[in-house]
Amino acid sequence: MMRTQFSPLWRRVVPTAVVGAVVAAALTGASGAAQAGVPVYHRAAAAIPDRVSDLLARMSLDDKLGQMTQVDRSVLTPADLTTYRIGSVLSGGGSAPTSNTAQAWADMYDGYQRAALATPLGIPMIYGVDAVHGHNNVRGATIFPHNIGLGATRDPALVQRIGRAVAEEVSGTGIDWNFAPCLCVARNDRWGRTYESFGEVPELASAMASYIPGLQGGSLADSGSVLATAKHYLGDGGTTNGTDQGDTQLSEQELRAIHLPPFQEAVRRGVGSVMVSFSSWNGAKVHGSQYLITTLLKGELGFGGIVVSDWAGIDQLDGQTGASGSDVRTAINAGIDVVMVPYEYKAFLATLRAEVLANRISMARIDDANRRILTKKFELGLFERPYTDRSYTATVGSAAHRELARQAVRESQVLLKNDNGVLPLDKGARKLFVAGKSANDIGNQSGGWTISWQGSSGAITPGTTILQGIQQSVSTSTAVTYNRTGTGIDASYDAAIAVVGETPYAEGQGDRPGGLGLDQEDIATLNRLQASGVPLVVVLVSGRPLDIAAQLSNWDALVAAWLPGTEGGGVADVLFGAYRPTGKLPSTWMRQASQQPINSGDGKASLFPYGYGLSY
Repeated sequence: MMRTQFSPLWRRVVPTAVVGAVVAAALTGASGAAQAGVPVYHRAAAAIPDRVSDLLARMSLDDKLGQMTQVDRSVLTPADLTTYRIGSVLSGGGSAPTSNTAQAWADMYDGYQRAALATPLGIPMIYGVDAVHGHNNVRGATIFPHNIGLGATRDPALVQRIGRAVAEEVSGTGIDWNFAPCLCVARNDRWGRTYESFGEVPELASAMASYIPGLQGGSLADSGSVLATAKHYLGDGGTTNGTDQGDTQLSEQELRAIHLPPFQEAVRRGVGSVMVSFSSWNGAKVHGSQYLITTLLKGELGFGGIVVSDWAGIDQLDGQTGASGSDVRTAINAGIDVVMVPYEYKAFLATLRAEVLANRISMARIDDANRRILTKKFELGLFERPYTDRSYTATVGSAAHRELARQAVRESQVLLKNDNGVLPLDKGARKLFVAGKSANDIGNQSGGWTISWQGSSGAITPGTTILQGIQQSVSTSTAVTYNRTGTGIDASYDAAIAVVGETPYAEGQGDRPGGLGLDQEDIATLNRLQASGVPLVVVLVSGRPLDIAAQLSNWDALVAAWLPGTEGGGVADVLFGAYRPTGKLPSTWMRQASQQPINSGDGKASLFPYGYGLSY
């Protein structure tokens, strides 16, 4: 009966004034006749466990299976969301509305939410994105330094403030679930996700779990709060040879000592969700590990939130293409609550249903997953406030957030060499020469996971390049000459600044099993600058330490800028002494690539040790 009352038909035929009265009663917790017809799950004043139990008792099997399914927006129509009761939508890297603006995102979100509320029980959907260094899918958003740069700041309070700023920008587009922070401990710089790690030791990653309360606020119900995700559980930073989605070959004691502590800290801080790693532990895929997911994470660590798979992660369990019955039952029974399908959701739902009806997945497991999912939806206030809070839309790319990002860039710079005090540069210098492929390139300085999954070079989003930051830092009488390849420099210049390093990449494509050195364009540019005889300052834009020992003696100064994001002025602030460098290495810097993996305490001779960083 109650289910009928809250069906789409009920909403269509009952006068708006009556609907408003019922909703008002639910929101105010009114008693008596005014609330008699309102189900417990629609009563905002009721305890969340009671609301969850009430709703769960009303749900059909289709309702429950839909809640466990997450689909990419590129293949999901609002009508199909309603039909299949889909509980969660996501945007993979680069999956954006055609007009990639904050307003368009908010409109898209609200469209899906209307479709969710049109299901028989009116359960709101939750929408997830990888906002891993700002709301990086959205053109015009503030792009913060990637995690490796934040690790160099050694400033958990700053990282928490960044989490809050990201939550506001994400909220302004409607999104309520962020697949961040990455708490992996990167132990081999060949890994293409090294820049997503705060550093090579568990203590540093654990300290930077301050990002979580930044995203989630004091309470998920607070305005501008979003659900955080600790990822990727467990051990993805420790795979042999640094191979993405590879095998972490460690004893349980080593796994617990190196890779588990940041997740323990995340659970302590109340993280709302945990994403499972694509990788394996001693040959067994983590997506199928009941021991790691249920026994250790949910049991020993006491995690009560949502465990979500990675992108089509369960498909890999049986070694065959697609999500088979074996894949589905293994993953769900292991303890995964939400499956990021992301495309073949109709086939997945049919398979999941068949496994439940055959009693290969128990209803108790399905109900446990749904209880976790619904609890977070209630905690987020989605039943009372299902649509985008447009008061935050204007924060996307705001001046205040860009200034915070600039501060993060300043604090992330690590001064590794400074012979003869060439830095800081004189703002009143007569002539400066700037070169390098990343000097005037927002895409390069932002790295992967920016506008698209792998990222790309070029003017992909508004911001300040490092060259522009330099031009804005010098006096009006200083002549700044820029040539990407260094052509045209001569001995008349006071100094040369070379901005070189890596071009954008993300996982898979970013793995470097061979060399870790500079490319031929960088080396040619540096050789031209060096031949001029003027002092040479090298700014290295990269997602990890690079093999530069052979060239280092030719450089007067070296600054590790990491992947600073859209606010290149922060790099210039350090170069010209407006901010004294305070950054410390979050990773040991190799003498040569053959030393990988090289980490603090392993006895290998480094070029620069973990924690190294000069100042003025």
